[in-house]
Amino acid sequence: MKFYNREKELEELKNVLLQSKNESKMTVLMGRRRIGKTELALKCGDATVLYFFVGKKAESLLCQDFAEEISKKLDYPILGKITSFSEIFRLVMQMSAKRPFTLIIDEFQNFLKVNPTIFSDIQRDWDLYRSNSRLNLIISGSVFTLMKKIFEDYNEPLFGRANARITLKPFSTSTLKSILADFNPDYTQEDLLALFSITGGVPWYVSLLLDYGRVTKDQMLAALTEDNSPFISEGKNILIEEFGTDYAIYFSILVSIASGMRTRAEIESELGIDNIGSYLIRLETYYRLITKSLPIFAKANSKKVRYKLNDCFLIFWFRFFYKYQSLVENNALKSLAAIVERDYSTVSGYMMERYFASKFAEEGKYIIGKWWDRKGGNEIDLIVADPIANEAWIYELKKNEEKYNAKVLKEKTKVMLAQTPELAKMKIHLGVLSLSDM
Repeated sequence: MKFYNREKELEELKNVLLQSKNESKMTVLMGRRRIGKTELALKCGDATVLYFFVGKKAESLLCQDFAEEISKKLDYPILGKITSFSEIFRLVMQMSAKRPFTLIIDEFQNFLKVNPTIFSDIQRDWDLYRSNSRLNLIISGSVFTLMKKIFEDYNEPLFGRANARITLKPFSTSTLKSILADFNPDYTQEDLLALFSITGGVPWYVSLLLDYGRVTKDQMLAALTEDNSPFISEGKNILIEEFGTDYAIYFSILVSIASGMRTRAEIESELGIDNIGSYLIRLETYYRLITKSLPIFAKANSKKVRYKLNDCFLIFWFRFFYKYQSLVENNALKSLAAIVERDYSTVSGYMMERYFASKFAEEGKYIIGKWWDRKGGNEIDLIVADPIANEAWIYELKKNEEKYNAKVLKEKTKVMLAQTPELAKMKIHLGVLSLSDM
């Protein structure tokens, strides 16, 4: 798949590159795994780019790899054996004083397991040589919690050292439409919804489907449960390092949320576990995998709290692969495929809500939310409020527009406005959004 989007990020990388010609600059690239950090970094625009991948192996072996990269890219033979990254980094800083270049350090958080003192070594040499060198340093990492700790914890040595921070997000809905149109000019809205539902706009997942000819809804769903499908173990692969030995309880909470258990009471009842509050807090504030959701304009202390999983692919993975892991472990993939086909309609209906919420959010001018009462009897799918124009659009979401009942939405809206004075002051528009509006 060709390189799509990322114009703003590329522009920022090129601006930092230009600044680094006078003085060394450090950029930190963060984002979930598979989001395209490495590919973006390699497109920074520099003629000379060194790439260091921090694998989980001995420091001396890593240094051999890095020394070879220096020799190859800079035509600089290194005599003798270098066994510490401190020596490598100091050499790079010193060499950049005579010849500016870019250094990408990928999976940077792995230094924690290789040798945690490396961060202090980098801080020392960065502070010592930065002003008189011309290194464009791009640091990338996939374990979000560790990268935040390394660069945003006041007590860590590299706190405050980054000149720029870029957090990569999934493709926008408009970009997804452009990509799908390139691969399948005759795509249907069901095809688009399936692509969004499964991948959430994460580039690697999009590529796994489209590059291999899975361009329709049926083809995409079938690809999930094929023999040796990379999707089967993907959720565990990207989260097991985040959670460590506590992964089982976190996974159980996430599969409950993905399956429709939205309140703390529902999750605790489903799992038969009390007092999961601390786990929910960490999933929200530390791991940033879930969001505590309230009805639009509700007070922060409202008791109408619901939880939602932020990542579309993980919703899909927990809803199908982890929930039915016994089928996966027994290689009963045909049975799993039947379950996916059976339940996809329910999941995709929820994903359509997320699609439209994302679509409006990308415009950057609306307050977007849902509304529900305490008992959940009255619920409105999507509210888009424009505080500047003092208008709000209240939407019912239906795949098939013919199933829309304007009278029911009007009655729900009346109840909502009585409880939401912020919206009651606005000009209200009622309507429906369906597949045809995607």
